[in-house]
Amino acid sequence: QALEATLLSALKMLDVGKWPIFSLCSSEEIKLIRQACVFGSAGNEVLYTTENDEVFVLGMNCSGCLGTGDMQSTIEPRRLDSLCGKKIACLSYGSGPHIVLATEEGEVYTWGHNAYSQLGNGTTNHGFVPCQVSTNLVNKKVIEVACGSHHSMVLTSDGEVYTWGYNNSGQVGSGSTANQPIPRRVTSCLQNKIVVNIACGQMCSMAVVENGEVYVWGYNGNGQLGLGSSGNQPTPCRIAALQGIRVQRVACGYAHTLVLTDEGQIYAWGANSYGQLGTGNKSNQSYPTTVIVDKDRVIEIAACHSAHTSAAKTQSGQVYMWGQCRGQSVTFPHLTHFACTDDVFACFATPAVMWRLLSVEPDDHLTVAQSLKKEFDNPETADLKFLVDGKYIHVHKVLLKIRCEHFRSILNNDDEIIEMSEFSYPVYRAFLEYLYTDNIRLPPEDAIGLLDLATLYRENRLKKLCQQTIKQGICEENAIALLSAAVKYEAQDLEEFCFRFCINHLTVVTQTQGFADMDHDLLKNFISKASRVGAFRN
Repeated sequence: QALEATLLSALKMLDVGKWPIFSLCSSEEIKLIRQACVFGSAGNEVLYTTENDEVFVLGMNCSGCLGTGDMQSTIEPRRLDSLCGKKIACLSYGSGPHIVLATEEGEVYTWGHNAYSQLGNGTTNHGFVPCQVSTNLVNKKVIEVACGSHHSMVLTSDGEVYTWGYNNSGQVGSGSTANQPIPRRVTSCLQNKIVVNIACGQMCSMAVVENGEVYVWGYNGNGQLGLGSSGNQPTPCRIAALQGIRVQRVACGYAHTLVLTDEGQIYAWGANSYGQLGTGNKSNQSYPTTVIVDKDRVIEIAACHSAHTSAAKTQSGQVYMWGQCRGQSVTFPHLTHFACTDDVFACFATPAVMWRLLSVEPDDHLTVAQSLKKEFDNPETADLKFLVDGKYIHVHKVLLKIRCEHFRSILNNDDEIIEMSEFSYPVYRAFLEYLYTDNIRLPPEDAIGLLDLATLYRENRLKKLCQQTIKQGICEENAIALLSAAVKYEAQDLEEFCFRFCINHLTVVTQTQGFADMDHDLLKNFISKASRVGAFRN
């Protein structure tokens, strides 16, 4: 049941607005995203997949971690052709960064930083494109991946663990401190155990086995192994202090560890200088300590090896955070307003990176606003037609009445067609569409006509939008026409703007057709105002 809840929480809609790097993507691109992982030393890199299984990357490309074949950073999404169509099941990243991912078929691909052999290909050359890692993994299906700072770990479907890369503190679990250039199975006391979950801190490794025991190895300077000591551990060692407690999941921060038990309780240990253990103080703990989160069962724990932040989600959907939160030290679990633990990392972790590959459920639900937008000019559902310049625009009386004072006073129940001769088709259509969408789309010249209409119908917000459109579309050719319109419709702010523009581009503006055709009174007014602001001084 807890696993089901975890999966459901992973399937919620990805609110990419909370991850700044996605502001580089258009809303059309964002709609197509199905999975995403923001990573890198400053959260400046991202890999995402789309609904048709294409894989894109974006960002700084430190150490070639985008897999594009070069070291070029990119502000435009670039496609990783070699991974398109592969269906990514899980992904993790190190501090270099290097990337390790597994596909749904269970194949492993790595690329990026490789100074410590963390790509598992037997070399120490950086990998600029995704390469499959198959040494010792042939016929093995990998179901989970985890990266420390510069080492890598994978879990296979038959419960075996393989590691490679940096091993200065024994984090590869081979019994030595020599770096491990290719995947090697972690054995010793894991030899006959079936592992169900793995995680890495910066320089340590953890595995949860089928019966709920936790095995740990690697760096232990902050007590992050939970063994009651601070000595490094070159091979897996069981956490004896958790005897009789069945652990389901483990999560590692930079130098602290969280576990979730089958009863929905959290234990934490390791570094605590930011309160990341949630114990109410900042003292490191080398033994597992209970974390009190609400009375409710916890169903998900979250931490990430690059951050000192912890998060948890309860059965009733409440999300808590503690540890380093945007520079503040929060020493007790703090109830947030978030719907998922991922948002804690987007808004409060330093760097703001994802603690897992995030899945996005396609959201087919239309909001009220989206539904109304779709109905504009739809003859199937409309009950009123406007005839403008010989063309029909189909609308709904009830909506016009709800949205516009003018229509509340003039529309009758028996109206079916209304002819409109005061305004042009583009202008009247834009006005009606505005009532459905709250937005306008039309060139600045037509926005003048719409400004006239907005003034007549006393639609103040629409007036503002028209003025904005005109300001954005002003150029030497149309400046005088726009100025005349602003004067005519008493839009002072816009008049001032157009006047300034004309003064700043005086030489070109005075040579346009618009200037030659300028109304006599307006011209006199323009010249006297221009001389007052010193336009004719040498």
